[in-house]
Amino acid sequence: HLVESGGGFVQAGGSLRLSCTASERTFSSYSMGWFRQAPGREREFVAGISWRGDTADYGDFVRGRFIISRDNDKNTLYLQMNDLNPEDTAVYRCGAKYYKGSSNPQDIEYWGQGTQVTVSS
Repeated sequence: HLVESGGGFVQAGGSLRLSCTASERTFSSYSMGWFRQAPGREREFVAGISWRGDTADYGDFVRGRFIISRDNDKNTLYLQMNDLNPEDTAVYRCGAKYYKGSSNPQDIEYWGQGTQVTVSS
């Protein structure tokens, strides 16, 4: 069970920090990722992090603006988003996949309900 928080409304150039908290004690066994979906668009990979937190991967559009991290002691995944622009407006969802991660949404085993991020120009 994954629960996201931290979304909201922000002006272009602003920052937000998303969180995703897992209720399961096996959180540390799962690679985690953030995905987003804007109206009329397919779900796309934003960022992923390994189960140990030692490797991370990002979508091409991130261009150094976002940082994914995790705290396995708190069963929580984070996404620090900086320099946001209106094209970042979407519902952001966290996803979990046992052991080895994937940037393909079809490989994700568990999803959170999503949190809305809206960036105004």
